[in-house]
Amino acid sequence: MIYVCRKEHFNAAHKLWNPKWSDEKNFEVFGPCANVNWHGHNFELIVTVKGLPDPETGFVVDLKELSTLIKKLVIDKVDHKNLNMDVDFMEGKMASCEILVMEFWKILEPAVKEITPNGGLHKLTLYETPRNFVEYFG
Repeated sequence: MIYVCRKEHFNAAHKLWNPKWSDEKNFEVFGPCANVNWHGHNFELIVTVKGLPDPETGFVVDLKELSTLIKKLVIDKVDHKNLNMDVDFMEGKMASCEILVMEFWKILEPAVKEITPNGGLHKLTLYETPRNFVEYFG
């Protein structure tokens, strides 16, 4: 099995805030991430596709097609946006990396399947900071 990865970058703001909780509890649980004026990150998204190489192209997935797909379906919707306010698929959801990466999967998994006849989406890795990241396998 071959694992092919494509890294994309986006900048976005968010706030971690549970409207069911008091201000005090939100600040206690989320700390600076509950900043009333939001805060931003330089995110890195790594999309991993697994499969067997096509005998005619040698590709598991055409990386140019994969990049175009990621940019169109995900990056263009979140780059330089407020994840809590500007992103339709995050409406009513906590804007944590865990929730965000799960939403990315829902969008990308069927689209990757269409461009990868011999494989499929294996993993998403979302870096919020160089030291904080999440991995999701669907």
